Amino acid sequence: MATPLFSSSLTQLLWFARIVEAGSFAEAARRAGTTTSAVSKALSRFEGQHGVRLLHRTTHALSLTEEGERMLTLARGLLEEVNQVENALSGIEDESASGRVRISVPSSFGRACIMPALPAFLAAHPEIALEMHFSDAMVDLAGGGFDFALRSGPLEAWPGHSARRLFSFPWVACATPGYLEQHGEPSTPFELSAHSQIGFWNLNKGRADAWRFSSPEDGRSVRWEPASRYLFDDGQAAWQMVRAGCGIGWAPYWLGAPDFASGAVVEILKAWRTERMNMWVLRLERRLTPRRTQKVIDFLTGLLSPYDAAVWPG
Repeated sequence: MATPLFSSSLTQLLWFARIVEAGSFAEAARRAGTTTSAVSKALSRFEGQHGVRLLHRTTHALSLTEEGERMLTLARGLLEEVNQVENALSGIEDESASGRVRISVPSSFGRACIMPALPAFLAAHPEIALEMHFSDAMVDLAGGGFDFALRSGPLEAWPGHSARRLFSFPWVACATPGYLEQHGEPSTPFELSAHSQIGFWNLNKGRADAWRFSSPEDGRSVRWEPASRYLFDDGQAAWQMVRAGCGIGWAPYWLGAPDFASGAVVEILKAWRTERMNMWVLRLERRLTPRRTQKVIDFLTGLLSPYDAAVWPG
């Protein structure tokens, strides 16, 4: 039969040391946050199991027996060892709770959705030093020393990583009411060629992003290559052009959520939307999560949870 790593006898011997140190069963129980009965039973079990008596008990006082005198030295040594382990663990926990957290986030998403709330979070957690890298490209988490990354889309290209979904969102075609009033509203993607189109140059792919739609009649995928009158390699710059009424754009809903909510920009071709896309937290598999890293993940989860609710029109 295997011997327990930390037997009940050793636990009971620790209670003996704590009782002597406290001067009474009641005080030992109070310090430990338990009941006097539990403390008394622990000592009684030790004495019964080993056939010894460690303490003389009277109504008002405790005194050590001869066996108790001998065992107290061992019990105090054991208690000191346990206290050292607990102090070491506390130090490890403190170290885990403070320090640098290094993360990678999509550029436009980080600026639009994280940065407005980040200063308040960091002010409330001065123990955390944050290093945030803005990039839409795949990153080597291990080689780059990243604790985690936020990325959207399918995960086939991320082997060896664990993924936790943060929220889902749609990509939408959109324009200002003023632009649509002046130029008309297309009823299908194929009518977009008659409009000024605002495109996004994807630096990772080395080309402009195609716009994706889904036919409301048969679900057939439609890939639209915009003949962009205006082309930008920064998502927020492209959005500013849409918001200024310079044409029609295609963007993730989170990029312009406040403008959609206020009506400054409206969605078009809503019936042609594709399925929502997921935003993920990516970490290396089998990596322990320090408390400081978990705090940042929890912050982002709470911040972005409203995006996963039914907040997207349509």
